[in-house]
Amino acid sequence: MTSHETRGQVAVVGSLNMDLVARAPRLPHPGETLAGHTYAQVAGGKGGNQAVAAARLGAQVAMLGCVGADANGAQLRAGLEAEGIDCAAVGTGTAATGVALIIVDDASQNAIVIVAGSNGELTPETIARHEAVLARADVVICQLETPPEAVHAALAAAQRLGKTVILNPAPATGPLPPDWLPLVDYLIPNELEAASLTGLPVVTPADAAQAAAALRAAGARNVLVTLGPRGVHAALEGAPDALYDAPQVKAVDTTAAGDTFIGGFAAQLARGASVDAAIRFAQRAAALSVTRAGAQPSIPTHAELDASA
Repeated sequence: MTSHETRGQVAVVGSLNMDLVARAPRLPHPGETLAGHTYAQVAGGKGGNQAVAAARLGAQVAMLGCVGADANGAQLRAGLEAEGIDCAAVGTGTAATGVALIIVDDASQNAIVIVAGSNGELTPETIARHEAVLARADVVICQLETPPEAVHAALAAAQRLGKTVILNPAPATGPLPPDWLPLVDYLIPNELEAASLTGLPVVTPADAAQAAAALRAAGARNVLVTLGPRGVHAALEGAPDALYDAPQVKAVDTTAAGDTFIGGFAAQLARGASVDAAIRFAQRAAALSVTRAGAQPSIPTHAELDASA
């Protein structure tokens, strides 16, 4: 049996959106109308993206979220099921399925506006009703695109059940409540999110080290600050800080690169890999994803990652 055939269990609690993606020469200024190059409608949402990434990169995955009773919701559910993801805990809400309006410029940078829709109907009661999904997992992943009370309930339940808990604090608009970080084994913000969480500027790897130290002091056991092409700053319990250099590639679209990193990292932890190996694996997966357009369409499989090595 090869190493990646050992499959761990990952549960993802989070958002499911339909991404409406326009490509344009650059991001528009306020009040400006630009002519775009192309438009596409693709499955997304940080929760859905991370679930797909974990599944394609070797884990058995269950999704806990909410979609609307509409065509977008049906398409999102069918897409997850086609990836082999257990959708028994994906509910149907009264609001429309969430959407993300995304503009990608010729430099592969993006600007995103999210309308939560049915994602806003995830509640602590939903989490309690599907606690068996968390109980079966080795690793539980949460983000911040669903109501904070539901996220906290998921973090608390996963921690109580003895699971490895990953929080991707995105989107971050300020510091997290003080009782959240002690529930988290791996806090994984990007540089903008790390700055929002700490109030510190995060531009350089040295800045990332300061922010990570502040977050660990506030209760997070391990902090990984993702810095795009500059790598990942890892502040890990019982180890010196380390900067993991990113593989160098020509980026086409950075949408879902962070989600690919988190899904790959979780999949590796769930199968028992070391944190060092999980970070390096996740970096390779994220690097391959940015060479392709789209959110979920860009996420590689384990076989594609092996072929690119």
